[in-house]
Formats: sequence, C-alpha cells, structure tokens
Amino acid sequence: MTTEQRLSQVFVELADTLVDEFDALDFLATLTERSVELLNADAAGVILNDLRGNLHVVASTSDAAQLLELFELQNDEGPCLDCFKGGRPVVNVGIDEARERWPRFSVAAAEVGYRSAHALPLRLRDSVVGAMNLFCRDDVRLSDADIALGQALADIATIGLLQERAVRQSGLIAEQLQTALTSRIMVEQAKGVLLASAGVPVDQGFQLMRDYSRRHNRSLKIVAQSVIDRVLTVDDFRRP
Repeated sequence: MTTEQRLSQVFVELADTLVDEFDALDFLATLTERSVELLNADAAGVILNDLRGNLHVVASTSDAAQLLELFELQNDEGPCLDCFKGGRPVVNVGIDEARERWPRFSVAAAEVGYRSAHALPLRLRDSVVGAMNLFCRDDVRLSDADIALGQALADIATIGLLQERAVRQSGLIAEQLQTALTSRIMVEQAKGVLLASAGVPVDQGFQLMRDYSRRHNRSLKIVAQSVIDRVLTVDDFRRP
C-alpha cells in the first residue's frame, strides 16, 4: 500500500465516525493511534476542555504518555498547554532545549525516554476545544508537510466532537465534550478493575475493552460500566 493510499484510508476511517451517537472516546483513541503511525511518533495523547474550563486527558496511546500529559496539567507547563492556550501548533521541541521554557516538564519527559515533542490544537475556526501531544524517543523534526497532515487529522477530530451531522443546538458542543470526559473516567475505573482482578496491564485492558466494544457494537462507556459492575470479565474479552 502506498503512502497516499494509507492516508486516504485513515481519513475515511476518521470521517466514518461522524455519525449519530458516535463513540467519542474510541474516535480519539483512533486519532492518536493514526497520528503516531503517520507522523513518526512513539506516543500521543489528547487533552480536552470540559464545561467548566478545566483540561482533562481523554485519550493516549500508552500509560507513559497519559502520565506525562497529566504531569503537564498538574504543573501547568508543557507544549500541549501552550498549544491549547495559543491555539497554534507547538512543534519540533527538543526536550533538552526546552529546559528553560518548561523545566519540570522537560525533566519528566526525559525520565521516560522522550527526546522531542509536538502539540497540535483541536480547533474549528476560533474555537479551541483541546490539543494533541506527540512524543518521540528520537529527536524527530516535523516538516511543513508533516505539520499540515497532523493539523488536518486534529481538525477532523474537532469536527467529530463538535458536530452530529449538523449542529442542532449550541448545547451539543458541551454535551459531546462532557460525554467523552465521563467515558474516560469510567474506562480508567474499569482498567483498574481488570488490573486488580486479573492482573491485566492498563494499556492491554483498554485495548481488550475497545476490541470487545467494536465486536459487539457496544459503546466503550457501556463496556466499562459492565466491567466495573463485574458483569464482564477478562474471559469474556478473550473469547472470539
């Protein structure tokens, strides 16, 4: 498969989620996975703004990326925060070079093995609803074409969050964002249940729930609640 064919496939995959009652959490997980694949990154994560103006981590490709994004929010510094506040990409950030700009974030990123980072806003015109972080273990520099591609992926994600075919009411935007945040909290609880009850690593636990939700056409939120309520166990996830 050529690069152009793969790009077309990814854009169709993301656009295909723009349907009534799409699963926002699964959608953002797909965004981070495809961004890692296409932009030569090792991990990615997304933060979103909630109804009260607070930022939350709602998707990540690894536990290390999730913890690093949480660290950004807790310490109020890092490329993703600057990207969200300014509404513009913050790219080609060398971790060693950024120690003066983000002293605590730089140390935390280096400790988990990242040497460069990038952040792209989730925006639609003047509305910025979040940002996507990309973390790299090598000193990866994005070209102008890479940045344009990453921003296009982020823009599709924003449209997916803000639109349900046609925006029926102004409250829909806040509703979509709140649904994603609520789902994320439940998934984190369910991952903890799988870890405690069956020793399933947190990253694997999310993938098991996600695969099950797709096979059975059930939302991640419902699957996570079933795990929390002990209705579903790891044995259910591993059956064909």
